[in-house]
Amino acid sequence: MQVTGKVVVVTGGANGIGKALCEAFHKAGAAKVVVADMDAANARAVAATVDGAAFRCDVAQEKEIAHVIDETERQFGPIALFCSNAGIGGGFDPMSVNAGGASDEPWQRSWAIHVMAHVYAARHLIPRMKTRGGGYFLNTISAAGLLSQVGSPAYSTTKHAAVGFAENLAISHKADNIKVSILCPQGVDTNMLRSIPKGPQSGDGDLTPEQVAKDVLAGLEQETFLILPHSQVLGYMRKKTENYDRWIGGMAKIQAKMREEFGK
Repeated sequence: MQVTGKVVVVTGGANGIGKALCEAFHKAGAAKVVVADMDAANARAVAATVDGAAFRCDVAQEKEIAHVIDETERQFGPIALFCSNAGIGGGFDPMSVNAGGASDEPWQRSWAIHVMAHVYAARHLIPRMKTRGGGYFLNTISAAGLLSQVGSPAYSTTKHAAVGFAENLAISHKADNIKVSILCPQGVDTNMLRSIPKGPQSGDGDLTPEQVAKDVLAGLEQETFLILPHSQVLGYMRKKTENYDRWIGGMAKIQAKMREEFGK
């Protein structure tokens, strides 16, 4: 896919990877880049730099995603690429005293943002894309959705679920010419990464958001389902599936090291 001349929506577009995506799509010649974010002020600031438009949007609310879709298409034309990029990094506990956590809140919030936001976007866009002969979804997930995330069961579980939904989205609608890519980086130098305890997601070659956005453009051009800015993740995935027990043991060692460091 080439974004030149296309209408693109990016959720979580006010900061980090989302902001870099908006800038990259603008430079690549997108007809209009729509920045959707809870942070309305920064969304407007980003939109101003890319000759775009901004909407305040809580992606956990279906009606707000529907509003962004409706208004974007009413004002600017058919959405060719919808980037479900918003995410949160809450629920991290380096000690992992209890994988079930102490309350439902981190699970519910992660589920709403990391899974249902993708579902809502598909629910409201697929009928339109079918009618006009196709479209594209880019879902920002994480290498945690392919591997795991030591210290955050809620993050890891919901990112795994996001991968599962994206797979089904691609399978169900391949015949409708609706394409899907998932973006699964490890550490990216963003506010979210800096806000969580250091772990295996850090120190394995943290990338800039701009580099990730460059990799996204290349992945979209090739229309590959899996976009891996950190190429080493593919090797980790292979090791995981080749010997699951050994992989679990290795991850448990990382967990033990985290407990030792944070327990001092």
